Formats: sequence, structure tokens, C-alpha cells
Amino acid sequence: MFILMTEPVKRMKVIANAMTVDVEDYFQVSAFEPIIDRSQWDSLQHRVENNTQRILALFAQNEIKATFFTLGWVAERYPQLVKQIVEQGHELACHGYQHTRVTQQTPEQFRDDVRRAKTMLEDIAGVDVKGYRAASYSITQDNQQWAHEILADVGFQYSSSVYPVKHDLYGIPDAPRYVYQPLAGNTLKEVPITTLNIRGKNMPCGGGGFFRFYPYAFSRWALRTINQKEKQAAIFYFHPWEIDPEQPRQRNISLKTRFRHYLNLGQMQPRLERLLNDFHWDTMENIFL
Repeated sequence: MFILMTEPVKRMKVIANAMTVDVEDYFQVSAFEPIIDRSQWDSLQHRVENNTQRILALFAQNEIKATFFTLGWVAERYPQLVKQIVEQGHELACHGYQHTRVTQQTPEQFRDDVRRAKTMLEDIAGVDVKGYRAASYSITQDNQQWAHEILADVGFQYSSSVYPVKHDLYGIPDAPRYVYQPLAGNTLKEVPITTLNIRGKNMPCGGGGFFRFYPYAFSRWALRTINQKEKQAAIFYFHPWEIDPEQPRQRNISLKTRFRHYLNLGQMQPRLERLLNDFHWDTMENIFL
């Protein structure tokens, strides 16, 4: 059951959108699970620290505050990076411990994972972590009830884990497109990834691989439509590895995975710089809580 929010999101006269970063390394993406075992992660070249610092510098240059959904695994190895995120005025949020999809966990495993990651982030940074984003948007029709109940019980105030699209890896196509309360009698908010409804079909326009695939003009038009016509705040997401065309290349992957992961990596940062200037941005907390 979905409970639509009756109060408008917080906004200034010019609508601010939420800029978000999923802090994970290139080898941690779900599509690489068949070829890279978690036991190998520590032996691989790590690029997440340098790439995230590049993002922090870019945000500082453009006076942007963002939300960093950070893996506990990354925070454990790079605590100074986590502290740097908070010291620069950004919101620290949780991306789980080691990028395990909710669809691959039992409720008990999920509870242990999110509690471990939340506690680790809070202990390192000394701040309250209010937000959560599931690996690969893996809160789905089948697990959304118990997943949201656990998130609320662990102490999260919002989740940004539902993608209201039909996709081969994730999605709840009939989920609300904007912030809603997924649990009756609970204040936990779900803030879905941004889509634009075109002729009855939700088109993804919230970032990531879709941002690299579409011409920039489409993404700009879609976000302007959401801001100006629908009067709503949008969410944009990307990963540190998406601004890193020099990352180690994986060979034993399908053509579809190769296309999705490596498409237009060299164009990502210039497009991102245009996006930062074309819209107003803030944190998830400031916009939706």
C-alpha cells in the first residue's frame, strides 16, 4: 500500500533538485558479480577514494551540496574520505555494507547489513545517518514491505531505493513517482528515483547509465519538465567510477554489461559540469525531510 505525501517537498522559489552520489568502486557493481568475487576486492586496484575526491572538488568549485550514499566497506577502508564528505558540508547516507542486493538477502541478513553499515558510518563521521539507498535499487514489489519495515526499525528516516520503471534488474513500475510513505502509521519516506511519464510509460531520467546513454539535451529537458511543469524536485545519481574512463577494464562480460558500464565514460564529467550549472542542487535531507 502506498500513502502519498500530502505536504509539498521543501523548496525555494527556484526548485532545488537532489544531487546524490553512490560511493562504490568500479568492481563492486552488481553486473560484475559473476566475474569478480567479493573475496577479490581487497586485492584489486582501488580508485574510489581518488574519484570521490575529484567529485568533492567539482562540487566545491560549483558550490554544490550533495548526498553521498556510501558503502560501509568503503568507509571502513577510507574513513578520512567519509570525514571529508561531512566536513565539506555534504550529507552522509548509507548504501549498505558491501553492495549486496536486497533481493539476495533474507530479512535477517538485510537487517544485519544495514545496521552494520549505518553504525559504521555514524561512528566514523560522528553524525546521524538518516538516508538509505539499496544496491541496484533492489527494493522491489516482493520485498518492499519487510525491507521498509526494517529500515524504519533500524532508524532511517528515508529511503531512495525504488525505481518506478520496468527493468531487467530492478523496478516497481506502478510505484509513485514522487515521495511517499510506504508504511501505514510510520513516517519513513521513500523517495523514488526520478522518471518522466511519457505517453503512460515512466522513462528513467535520474542519472547513471541513462544519463550517459541519452543526449544531454534530453536529460536537461526532462528535468526542466519535472521542475517547471510538474513543480517537483528531481533526484540525480551517479557513481565515482562513472567519471573514470581509465578504470581497469573487465573482459569476461556480456556485450550488454560492457555497453551499460563503459558507455560514454569520457563524456560523463563534462556533462555533469553542465548539469551542475543548469539546475539548482541540494541534499536529500534538505529537500525531502
